[in-house]
Amino acid sequence: MQKDFPGWHRHKEQLHAQHHTPTFQEREIWWCSVGVNVGHEMDGKNQFYNRPVLIVRKFNPHIFFGVPLTTKIKQNPYYFPMRFKDREQCVMLSQLRLWDGKRLTHKMGQLPDDQFEAVKQALRRLLK
Repeated sequence: MQKDFPGWHRHKEQLHAQHHTPTFQEREIWWCSVGVNVGHEMDGKNQFYNRPVLIVRKFNPHIFFGVPLTTKIKQNPYYFPMRFKDREQCVMLSQLRLWDGKRLTHKMGQLPDDQFEAVKQALRRLLK
């Protein structure tokens, strides 16, 4: 598959030039411009290179740890199944990374406390 690195770089320059970072909180799921990435790193989709991302840890008003979501259900330790907006999804635990809030485009919703705690426990198990 051909990846559109030049298109992503143009979009990334626009994101970087933004002066506004949306207000976000832990447990929220946002459409996030994750971009076009190398190898098996998860890519975004559409003209904004977006993918849903769960905000796991907010460090300050600008940066956070987040994990992307997928509707592809896989049974392995790196995918954690969950339900969001009446749809089965997986949190891609192995794709945890630091993101800048400028990448966030719009909020999709918030996970219930119990589901969020289960995701954090799965991340802890993976990182041991």
